[in-house]
Amino acid sequence: MSHYILFNDEFFAADHAIIKASNRGFKFGDGLFESMRMCNGKLQFAEQHADRLRAGMKALKMEGYALLDEYFLRQKTAELLKKNKFNGNVRFRLTIYRDGEGLYTPQSNKAGYLLESIPLEQPQYELNKKGLIIDVYDEITKSINKLANYKTSNALLYVMAGLFQKQHRLDEALILNQNGFLCESTSSNVFVVYQKQIYTPALSEGCVAGVMRSVVLQLAKTHDLSLIEAQINPEILNEAEEVFVTNASSGIRWVMGYGKKRYFNEVSKGLSAKLNGLV
Repeated sequence: MSHYILFNDEFFAADHAIIKASNRGFKFGDGLFESMRMCNGKLQFAEQHADRLRAGMKALKMEGYALLDEYFLRQKTAELLKKNKFNGNVRFRLTIYRDGEGLYTPQSNKAGYLLESIPLEQPQYELNKKGLIIDVYDEITKSINKLANYKTSNALLYVMAGLFQKQHRLDEALILNQNGFLCESTSSNVFVVYQKQIYTPALSEGCVAGVMRSVVLQLAKTHDLSLIEAQINPEILNEAEEVFVTNASSGIRWVMGYGKKRYFNEVSKGLSAKLNGLV
């Protein structure tokens, strides 16, 4: 059965061709996106997603960001859920693009959107049974600039890291910033447990300001767990007790191995249980 997508308030079959050759998202990567998860018909952390989306649109000087609020996200995801007759456990991707003609310089700053959905089996976040195998991708580093914290459509760095990941049969590749410090992974934010202290790269290190990252920061605060946003040397991976990665779709995933190093998952297991307490 064909699934549907929602494109600027109209439903189309997911395999229907909808984008014109002039689409700025396609031509210039002129846009941004938000990955979200719905559990039992409830969109998780809608307010944080809306805040980040508006901040990203503002940074990209797109018009209409005030309209893309929490209500918009809840309403549109509910509409697509109903149209697709999914069971209420869904992963959504909302892509926002600048909908104007022009070359590098846009003729207008109006925005268009595309909402896609994939059904999920689990009604809550599940900690992975088998730990991830990771390595550091250092061929291309991430620049620290005004746009680094947003999920823009300029994703070639992640594509190249993904190819490295596939080539080396990894589950995730860690990305470094321009100064050689830990930044994030192919699809997630990174957390390192060292001497019973949790660390994550600070936003000033150029990582994406992930919604699940901020949820984990808040969980740590609520439960009196010491979590420090810092500049992290990748060498710490050889000494760390635990490494885990987070994103809005999968929640928390623990890492088992980096080279010959093996990790535990005590902290990630505890945080994952606390996360599901919020669902």
